[in-house]
Amino acid sequence: MSAMQRRKGGRVEREIVAAHKALGIHAERYPLSGASRFRGHGHDVDLYPYGLDQAPLCAEIKARKGGAGFTTLENWLGDYDVMFLKRNHADSLVVLPWRTWAQLLARKLSSTR
Repeated sequence: MSAMQRRKGGRVEREIVAAHKALGIHAERYPLSGASRFRGHGHDVDLYPYGLDQAPLCAEIKARKGGAGFTTLENWLGDYDVMFLKRNHADSLVVLPWRTWAQLLARKLSSTR
């Protein structure tokens, strides 16, 4: 991975962390952000929607200049709130636009206050 790719990855991860903090959700970049296996993991960001005393959601962040690989997903999702992807004999994947994710987190925060 080039230095430019590492800088871009770090920038996007910091943007995701800042966006969660703006919603009142504690988030932090993982040490070395996937470059190491810190505590047996190599993901990018920890999210704490249930509080710091609960296990974090481990997030992987992917960014592409032209959205290669994302365009089909975005077309399928369209204006819907959520999309489920199901491959035979595998767990389903859930795709949410940011607006839906932010609404879910806001509801979580308002129910715990």
